[in-house]
This record gives sequence, C-alpha cells and structure tokens, in this order.
Amino acid sequence: MRYIDPHIHMVSRTTDDYQRMAQSGCIAVTEPAFWAGFDRSSAAGFFDYFRQLTEFEPKRASQFGIRHFTWLCINPKEADDPGFAREVISIIPEFLQRPNVLGIGEIGLNKNTRNELTILEEQIALAEQHEQLILVHTPHLEDKLKGTRLIMDALSASKIDPGRILIDHVEEHTVGEVLDRGFWAGMTLYPDTKMTPQRATDVIEMFGTERIWMNSAGDWGCSDPLAVPKARLEMARRGHAPETIDKVTFENPKTFLSQSPKFQINAAVS
Repeated sequence: MRYIDPHIHMVSRTTDDYQRMAQSGCIAVTEPAFWAGFDRSSAAGFFDYFRQLTEFEPKRASQFGIRHFTWLCINPKEADDPGFAREVISIIPEFLQRPNVLGIGEIGLNKNTRNELTILEEQIALAEQHEQLILVHTPHLEDKLKGTRLIMDALSASKIDPGRILIDHVEEHTVGEVLDRGFWAGMTLYPDTKMTPQRATDVIEMFGTERIWMNSAGDWGCSDPLAVPKARLEMARRGHAPETIDKVTFENPKTFLSQSPKFQINAAVS
C-alpha cells in the first residue's frame, strides 16, 4: 500500500508520527503554512517558520523515506492586519525557488472579513505573478459556504487555471460547487470535526473520484496523522476496488501536485 498525505502540518507532529506514517505506506507529504497555535508577533517569526518548512522538515521526513514538500503564505487566521500580512508576503518570493516549495498556501478566509479578502486577493496575485499552484483554506462551521463562494469568486477573477487550485476542507454542502467550477477538492479528515473517514467515503460515493483527494491536516488540535490510511480501510470495507482507493489517496494527489516540476516521488513504491 502507498499513499500521499497532501495536507498535513508535520511541525505539530512528533518524529514518531513520521515513523508510523511510513509504516502505513506514506511516501510523500505536503505541508501548507498555517497558524502556529498562537499569533506571531513579527514577520521575522514567519521567516524562521519558512526556514523550518524548507530546511528542517525535509530532513526529518527523509529519515523515514518520506518526501516532504511545502506551501508558503500568511494564513487567513493571521491575515486580518493588512500591514503585518504584507510584511510577511514580502518575504515569500525569496523562498519560492527552494526545492520543496510547491506553491502558495494555505490561503483563504477565516472569518470572511474585508481585510482577509484583501490579503487573499494579494496572495492570489503573488501566485499568478510567480506561476505557482494554490492550496486554499475554507472557513469552518456556519461560515464555510459563504466563505467558499467568496474565495472561488476571488480566484475566478484571476487568470489562474482552476485546475491548478486545490480548495481544501470541503464538506457535503460545498464539494459540488467546488467541482462544478473546475477546482480540485480536498477533504480534511478529523476524528471529531470536519470530515470523518466515513463521511469522506460517502462523498466519494455521491460525487465520484475526479479532482478530489483526502488528507489528515494533523494540526495542533485533536487530529490523526493516520486518517488517510484509515479512510482507505473504510473504502475497502465498503467494497471499493483497490484502483478506486488508490485514485483518491495516491493518483489524484500525484496528478495535481505534479503540475509543479518540483514534485518528484518514487512512483514505483508498492
């Protein structure tokens, strides 16, 4: 068995998690920049965080045969102060040529504020200017549908091909619109919130397997770095063919991420 976890925050995980993921078949991860569990007080904090994502984490992952890739941005939760956010954005271009950087992410909205939307638009422009892939964070709970539509409208106003954009944290009430507008959709698996492996399998059965993947996020809260292999087991339990399971947990992430020439993995791993 092999799989890719295309959205997991390994800076919040122990080295033992890398070991368990490798033993479960993980051969590659991609880690979007996100909230550190607290609001950072300076752009210098982000500079060091970007160094961690591009210098330290790839080495830690490689000890277990896992390729580590990353995305850079200022996340929506810390983007409501435009002056601070622009300081962070100004740092990003110097990191974009690092060998494990795939694009800009996870950008999006948190509380759907005007300032958040302004910074979202500026980071979309940054991705467009540097021809980068985009990974999107959508808001939680009651703000998700409104926020997802606002984000898609902002993305559609750019010249970026929607096939180069992954909109993450989709749920049953947003996945259809995301796919209908040509974007890729990511389902984030959590033990108690967002999508469980069971709900994600339901979505696959309702909407099919095109332009969709599953990821664990594995952040600072209650989360499970083995959520993707558990979803694979749930799909197998329901009788889905191995080819279908591989499509949403390996082939689809590989297809999307390979739009960046930097995404190189050993596809021969079985």
